[in-house]
Amino acid sequence: MPSPAESLRQLAAAGLLRAQRPLDSPTGVEVIRDGRRLWNFASNDYLGLARHPEIEAAMIEGVQRFGAGAAASRLVCGTLPPHRTLEIAIAEAKQTEAALTFSSGFATALGALPAVVGKSDFIILDKLSHACLVDAARLSGATLRVFPHNDLEKLERLLLTTRAKAPTARILVATESVFSMDGDCCPLREIVDLTEAYDALLLLDEAHGFGVLGENGMGLAEQENLQHRITFQMGTLSKAAGLSGGYLAASQDWIDLLTNRARSFIYSTAPPPALAHAAHASLGLIRSQTGKNLRAKLQSNIARFAAHGTPIVPIVLGSNQAALAAATALEHAGFLVPAIRYPTVPRGTARLRISLSAAHDPTTLDLLATALEGVTA
Repeated sequence: MPSPAESLRQLAAAGLLRAQRPLDSPTGVEVIRDGRRLWNFASNDYLGLARHPEIEAAMIEGVQRFGAGAAASRLVCGTLPPHRTLEIAIAEAKQTEAALTFSSGFATALGALPAVVGKSDFIILDKLSHACLVDAARLSGATLRVFPHNDLEKLERLLLTTRAKAPTARILVATESVFSMDGDCCPLREIVDLTEAYDALLLLDEAHGFGVLGENGMGLAEQENLQHRITFQMGTLSKAAGLSGGYLAASQDWIDLLTNRARSFIYSTAPPPALAHAAHASLGLIRSQTGKNLRAKLQSNIARFAAHGTPIVPIVLGSNQAALAAATALEHAGFLVPAIRYPTVPRGTARLRISLSAAHDPTTLDLLATALEGVTA
């Protein structure tokens, strides 16, 4: 087995070495790194709420009213009024009976999937699903099956053969609504029809749909009017909501079971109550007329950049070196655009990942488009 130093040398040689590069400023549409001012196209703050004055004020108010920390896990004494208020609001917004919040989206997946399925069960996963779903599926002990990205024919074959093999097993299909590195959407209505036809459960990860899609910003499920037909609606408060945390919305029975089985919930100190208080304010803002206006501005920016309905714009360059060189050139030109490489994306598909925000102005988008022509030609 190679030493840590040798492993690092191998990563560097393959163009896969990563290092933290802190910002010298708060996050926002503009940031400062190494003394250079950059237009930020790397953030998932799709509505610009991370620096919204109402959200900042709610966070401060939450600290003043409820303190800085929860001091214990939720089942010991860490559940405080803002946690319950937020969960009730999420359930109402997602049109489910109940909801449960976690410290992050990753923790949500790691807690939920092993609580729902086990060794005698099956998980069927889209090949491009986020790492949190992959890791949670492996942790569950269930038999894992993978279908090519958005391939409905393969998904149905897997459902057919799995149900024939195990008539009484629990089958969970898991997918993202908006895929984080490609920006495309899953064929949700067809997936819902298939899971119902084969008596399977469906977990939909709305991490990149929440706040962005739907009349009230509740994601692809709301946009397609399918919320009532999806077993588990998972999402994050770390992207369009401008904060951090994760949630799962489902029936009361499922939420009660997760409360008793989801280890990342049971054995973690509760998220700060001030964070839950601010998240409740963010949820309200997303569902308000202000949220609608921000989504309209975001969609205008998406259309101006010729994207496909979501704020994630991938530019696939192929090699790690090409992606790194393009990202470096863009930074020198005044734009922060990340190079995304394996294992985040499949080998040979290294890319630039541009994240658009309602906070970007059209002139900046035009400048980025011009800069991209120079570094990707």
